[in-house]
Amino acid sequence: MISTTNNQYKPKSKQMTYYYYKTSTLNTGKPNVSEEKIAEWKHLADKKNWRITQLPNGYYQTEVNNPNDEKKWVDITRRETLDGAEAAIDGSVEHFGKKLEFLGGPKVVKTFES
Repeated sequence: MISTTNNQYKPKSKQMTYYYYKTSTLNTGKPNVSEEKIAEWKHLADKKNWRITQLPNGYYQTEVNNPNDEKKWVDITRRETLDGAEAAIDGSVEHFGKKLEFLGGPKVVKTFES
């Protein structure tokens, strides 16, 4: 039986989960998003704010620059390969770009003629 008070199985860094949670919820209607949140999404959608570091165990870690402190980097995800890490960054950049795109509300993707 695993004790619920055992911290061995809790994640060491809540930062990755925090960033995911903080940026993954969006209403289906016209979103009510603060200017602060929009600025954060713009920062995360710009690939120049990301980097990849290699860890001592050989894995690669994606990191994003803290928008409030240029000297600090926040670890986001770990991957086995450099290509995998770059693909993860590309996916994040695309994700936040789409969030910004949808701030304008619904867009017409197809029209029909009678």
